[in-house]
Amino acid sequence: CQYDIPITSRPTRKVQEQLLGDWTSADGKENLKLRRLDDSIYIVYYDGDLFRAYHSDIAEMPLTTVQDLNSNDRKYAYVIWKLSADGKNLRLRNINDKVVPKEIKDSAAVVALLTKNAGNPELFGEEIEFRKEK
Repeated sequence: CQYDIPITSRPTRKVQEQLLGDWTSADGKENLKLRRLDDSIYIVYYDGDLFRAYHSDIAEMPLTTVQDLNSNDRKYAYVIWKLSADGKNLRLRNINDKVVPKEIKDSAAVVALLTKNAGNPELFGEEIEFRKEK
């Protein structure tokens, strides 16, 4: 987590039931648990750390604002996600900080950059794939 501000200050949609559950990375080394906090907020347990997450859809991209709850500075990560049609595979990729610099201090500027770069293949970092366990 490296950003000081969220993508959007409020969730852009409700929690999606099919995302809730326990997930394991394809290589079996990483675990992700997604739980509902309320109608619009997820609590995420990822490799021993706790995060708060919500949908921040921009330019028809399924983005999520993820806030680190373990650190004192409570910084944010920006993540795009894709759930398979059968709901058993989840792909996550972070936004590349070379395209959306972490020095930005204004959500409107973040939204503008994400919108401008929606078709840019450099916008996203490495992909991690998870399989649903339960």
